[in-house]
Amino acid sequence: MKAAISLQDPLTVAATSVSRAAAVRLIEQALAAIDGQEFEGSVAVVDASGTLRAFASTDGARLLTVDLAIGKAWTAASLGYPTGLWNSLVTTPAFAPMAQVPRAVAIGGGQPLFFSGRLVGAIGVSGGTTEQDETAANAAVTAAGFEARAPAKDPGHV
Repeated sequence: MKAAISLQDPLTVAATSVSRAAAVRLIEQALAAIDGQEFEGSVAVVDASGTLRAFASTDGARLLTVDLAIGKAWTAASLGYPTGLWNSLVTTPAFAPMAQVPRAVAIGGGQPLFFSGRLVGAIGVSGGTTEQDETAANAAVTAAGFEARAPAKDPGHV
């Protein structure tokens, strides 16, 4: 490990992020999927750093869906895996402490967004059953042209 930054070391790194226009498209697609499944809910899109890029709720969405949608998107962006996967992992003793991480939501409905193999953000949907939330998130990801896949690395190494 280097002790200090040399003058030859880069001082910045380039990052790719979901655009505002794409975030709005994702919201629109997810709301259409929510409407098609006939439930009320909220949708959040964050960039790869977890910063909120777009948000919307249906008229009848419950208050709790707001924080859950944002939390699902943040969790999926933070870890690069769907939140449904983390739901199954936090029930194991090795991962149980992750359930205590502030803002982390281990409930299905959060999906990372990949573009050209790079994590660029995430979407979170809340308001229906886990299956409905996952269906709406996946429909939006596919319709907007993003890749909804986890990287090949083992999720056990956070």
